[in-house]
Amino acid sequence: MIRTTGADGDFAALRAEFELPEGFPSEVLAEAEAVAGDPAEFAGGRVDATDLPFVTIDPPGSKDLDQATLIERTGSGGFRVHYAIADLVAFVPAGGAIDRESRARGQTLYLPDGTIPLHPPELSEGAASLLPGEVRPAVWWTIDTDAAGEPERVRVRRALVRSSAQLDYESVQAAFDAGTPPEPVAALADFGRLRGELAVRRGAVEPQLPEQEIHGGEADGWTLGLRPRNEVEAWNAELSLLTGMSAAGIMLEAGIGVLRTLPAPDEATLDWLRRSAAALGITWPAGTSVSELLCTLDATRPESLAFYACTTRMLRGAGYTSFHSGPPELAAHAGIGGPYAHVTAPIRRLVDRFGTEVCLAVTAGRPVPDWVRAALAELPEVMSASDLLAAKVERACLDQVESWILAEQIGGRFSAVVLRADATRAEVLIEDPPVLGKCAGAGLPEGERIAVRLTDVDVRRRKVWFERWADE
Repeated sequence: MIRTTGADGDFAALRAEFELPEGFPSEVLAEAEAVAGDPAEFAGGRVDATDLPFVTIDPPGSKDLDQATLIERTGSGGFRVHYAIADLVAFVPAGGAIDRESRARGQTLYLPDGTIPLHPPELSEGAASLLPGEVRPAVWWTIDTDAAGEPERVRVRRALVRSSAQLDYESVQAAFDAGTPPEPVAALADFGRLRGELAVRRGAVEPQLPEQEIHGGEADGWTLGLRPRNEVEAWNAELSLLTGMSAAGIMLEAGIGVLRTLPAPDEATLDWLRRSAAALGITWPAGTSVSELLCTLDATRPESLAFYACTTRMLRGAGYTSFHSGPPELAAHAGIGGPYAHVTAPIRRLVDRFGTEVCLAVTAGRPVPDWVRAALAELPEVMSASDLLAAKVERACLDQVESWILAEQIGGRFSAVVLRADATRAEVLIEDPPVLGKCAGAGLPEGERIAVRLTDVDVRRRKVWFERWADE
């Protein structure tokens, strides 16, 4: 990870600009305290699964733990995936103060100096979180796959679970690399690779653009780095994808639910993408899908980074589609390669609580609760607005740190990869420090490294400007 120390500063102005809430209203906190309760109170009607050695895998220091997993091999050569998801309905009375506040927020927002949680921390980091050693109410998904990784049987029910350990991506990766993976997820590598191969065959699109990440604090300054996604993180993501796709199947068969959707790219977009590949010198064999092509690219090469940036155009326009009287016209997510629903992160995302309740009711042969039906129509708008705000806040935080870091380097020269260019400027990825910025200049070569000069920084507006280095 490339790191560089930035200037001191806080994000108070940014929080005020986006009118982000500070804390929770007193009635929400009072209700959270009242419903936190004793886990034994939730035993009624739940399967006792506390003997299963679930583990959680999250970034280091996470407290809002939505998911715990256990993967077993079956005699048929397939897998049995146990996936326990925090059961927020146990703590959020329909129509109550927490419910109303969570609908206003939509999702947890993550800022470098602290989160703005969807639910009060007493729940999100305490009573509802799948913390190690604690008995918790959960929704227990059990998915049996065949030897090819395709689901054969899906069960979903309420349970009591107890995570045996809180793990993080890096330590689990190190354990796999050493040949000593944690027993509850020892099969994760084979499962993840198999499901990853299926994703490519489905046509899933996942550009491997590097992810910027902020570290540090006001006292020592902020740092900016590139966060590589290790294999364990990718394998773990396949667990959520399998569960979300299984949930979508349940909803579509029942004719009621809420899906995460994305239209397939039109032919004009695909033609543009083919031309972009040709311009970058990337060979695109006939009959090869975008997903298959992405797998052949070397993520360290500048032309690959530029092509990844181009493919993000295919992922624009994702949203939510709710339905209650039969499958909707748009039921698939083109980036995933099939129908998909959000059900695995209810602590951090509003829609998951409702999607989960649909699946529980349908698989139990019960009517979907009225409070869930009543919310379906409004969820797409609420979640789309929340997604837009989250994206704006994340980008603003990165822009702020970039401007702090570069404020004293005006006139400096940097190496950059040209991602996308038009007639007068380009989007470039500065390699050290890792900054996404705009660079002035005509005819900048996409997919190539160039030298650029930092011409100006506006810390208040969170803007930085580059131009091509004239004497390279």
